[in-house]
Amino acid sequence: MDKEDIAGLIDAKHLALITWLENQPDESWTLGPEGKWTTGQQTLHLIQSIIPLNNALSMPKFLLRLKYGKANRPVRAYDVIVKRYKERLLEAKGKTFKGSKHMKVPKLADKPYLLNRLQTEAKKLQYKTRHISDKNLDTVILPHPLMGKMPVREIIMWTAYHVEHHTEILKSNY
Repeated sequence: MDKEDIAGLIDAKHLALITWLENQPDESWTLGPEGKWTTGQQTLHLIQSIIPLNNALSMPKFLLRLKYGKANRPVRAYDVIVKRYKERLLEAKGKTFKGSKHMKVPKLADKPYLLNRLQTEAKKLQYKTRHISDKNLDTVILPHPLMGKMPVREIIMWTAYHVEHHTEILKSNY
């Protein structure tokens, strides 16, 4: 998938989620199904996952190569990444990444800020995607807590799917 398509996917998936969130009743922000995250926690989780990616993409790429190495395989297609993620989720059996464990429930008053923050981070990722070289997209790798090391192009595509995944969860709960 080329850079422009990936940036478009990031935009479309975030827009769909944010539009859906803006149209939900206020009480759904702080309530959730028994033992599951609230709508606010789902939103916070997505922010927690996109900020480190944007921060990494702001770093000099040679530092990322020094720290994590270089890709040793071709970039996988979007549908392959999605399939692998679903398999890894099944293998994880509901375990949560340590950064999202014991997550606070955001207050309703935080909703406008968090939605704005998610939208802002998505726009940053679109910009970074469009401006990184294809070589760096395909050779620089970053660690993913569930998927292992992935080329930047893959982790950005995964980010788009991750938003869709949580949108589907939210829609099925409400």
